[in-house]
Amino acid sequence: MGPAATSLTLLCLCSLCVPVKAADAAPTQASLLEPKKARGDVPDILPEPEPEPTSPVSDFENSYNYVLSRLAGMDQAIHKLNVGHYTLDVKVSQLMDRLSRMDAKVGELEDNIQEVYQHSKDNRKEIGRLEGCHKGRRMGYKCYLVYNSYEDYAGASRKCLERGGRMAMPRDRKEQEALADYVKSFFHPGNWPVWLGINDLRSEGMYLFDDGTRVSYFQWRKHYLSSQPDGGRRENCVAMSSDDGDWWDHYCDRAMNYLCEFDDRVAL
Repeated sequence: MGPAATSLTLLCLCSLCVPVKAADAAPTQASLLEPKKARGDVPDILPEPEPEPTSPVSDFENSYNYVLSRLAGMDQAIHKLNVGHYTLDVKVSQLMDRLSRMDAKVGELEDNIQEVYQHSKDNRKEIGRLEGCHKGRRMGYKCYLVYNSYEDYAGASRKCLERGGRMAMPRDRKEQEALADYVKSFFHPGNWPVWLGINDLRSEGMYLFDDGTRVSYFQWRKHYLSSQPDGGRRENCVAMSSDDGDWWDHYCDRAMNYLCEFDDRVAL
């Protein structure tokens, strides 16, 4: 056969042959090492999404909206504070009203207590006066009672006042002799001094009764060994001796018995 016939024969053979695909080709070494994947599997590494394009206008809008949202939150918080402040103000006002009413009631209670105390004080004075005239000795328009309990001069004066009387103040010889006889009979046969309402606390040597009037009659003890008064500025309060009725000056803080006098209202 000539060259032309040979070429035609090859062309026919090629047209009858099925072309071989790449998949049907012999596997290479790389393809053998690569694990087979099931159809439809997601690849291990996804491609990163492309960032959306931004612009200065969108950034400003975002910032503006953020500020507006914060302002709205602050406005709500301020509203809550105002509501709480109003509620607190109402409660404080109610509390002040209650305190005012309570203060008024406390004032009324204090007035009632003071009134009761004054009545009790007046009653004690009246009871003391009745006791003095009932248990003691009447002398004209007065009643005298010796209290056999120990008090200093100030305490004796206070006790007599609380009982509605005052410390005994003999103003003349007649009262002095009557008191001396009563005190002697009360302590007989002992000899116990009793406080009288006489002192020179204001000015040395100027003796005053407990009501502030000047003493004009004195019954000082006169003896060559111990004439009274002899205490000077140290002994400023006067007591009566129960055995003879003479007066002695003593330290005012000395504790001894005392003698009170009361007005006899029955005689008045």
